Amino acid sequence: MSGSEGSAIQTVTMPKWGLSMKSGKVVAWLVEEGEEITPGMDLADIETEKIAGTLESAQEGVLRRIIARTGTDVPVSGVIAVVAPAGVPEADIDAVVAKAQQDLAAGLVEEQAGPTQASVQAGGRTICYATLGEGDQVIVLVHGYGGDKNSWLFLIEPLAAGPGGEGGRRVYALDLPGHGESSKDVGDGSLDVLAGAVLDALDALGIDAAHLVGHSLGGAVVSTIALRAPSRVRSLTLVAPVGFGTDIDADYLRGFADAGSRRELRPLLARLFADEEQVTRQLIDDVLKYKRLDGVDAALHALVATVLIDGWAGSQQAIDIAGRLAGTDLPVAVVWGSADRIVPVPGTTVGRWLVHLVEGSGHMVHMESPHAVRDVIEEVVGPPAGS
Repeated sequence: MSGSEGSAIQTVTMPKWGLSMKSGKVVAWLVEEGEEITPGMDLADIETEKIAGTLESAQEGVLRRIIARTGTDVPVSGVIAVVAPAGVPEADIDAVVAKAQQDLAAGLVEEQAGPTQASVQAGGRTICYATLGEGDQVIVLVHGYGGDKNSWLFLIEPLAAGPGGEGGRRVYALDLPGHGESSKDVGDGSLDVLAGAVLDALDALGIDAAHLVGHSLGGAVVSTIALRAPSRVRSLTLVAPVGFGTDIDADYLRGFADAGSRRELRPLLARLFADEEQVTRQLIDDVLKYKRLDGVDAALHALVATVLIDGWAGSQQAIDIAGRLAGTDLPVAVVWGSADRIVPVPGTTVGRWLVHLVEGSGHMVHMESPHAVRDVIEEVVGPPAGS
């Protein structure tokens, strides 16, 4: 194998989606051997114990060999396919395939370094987060009601890699108070409390300013930060945000706060997705485990009362961010799933901003169509300096 030919061979590996992911199953290949592939092309549908997603190509060339056939479980970082120019000899491809198969059989696959978990003391609370990447450009991801940092599992790594995979970014996914592994105290449940907690966390992490991305209630939180402390915000990307319209599935909010069993949670979680098959038993079990933590019940009930007009008994949104944010000079992007049943799309525009509509996705659009959401984030954030 010549040096130039060897360096032209690229491997496609099992991604690490989520902090606890150890392996994934290839449920379908979306390309065939011999097909030209380019960066961003959908390669395969991958199923984990928590959720399924589509693996996007980071490579350019010809898909020379598929190693992990449909139905195969592969550990994170295990080689599942080989990409190379058409001119690379078959013998060279065979050598790479043989080595990958030997490593898999012998259990010698070395798991790639994914996001790391840590916590900071911020404003009297513990705020937990996952982080990945290095560089001057900082992106902070803030989840929605009842979620946690893991809801960004499909976006942390590609955002940290940046356009072309050259890095230059630090990405943080935070657990809001009341959620994930952060302190469960949400005070009165107001946006000011949640926004203040995020700002305290940024202070503790030494982040002067960041590009903020918020989903659902997190969209209202990051918008509140932009209103309170615009100098701390480089841009806003709002994903199906609360506070931009009146309609909301109040029964979902109340039901989620009250649910105490798998039977009660399954139909509620199904409303979050256009594809209800995304709701696995593991996902339900994880949510149920979270809901049984001390302080979660009070936190969720307080937040419902904040979101709805007339508090707990309301049926429409009490939060109005669009009008207050209208005067901002910050770059703002809004993205929504067309099949959102929790916070329905209010129209083709919200305030003075065009809605980037993702067809066939529900409220968890960043999990069902992460590539589309990433494209919107990349557009508003722009490339890291020097790239």
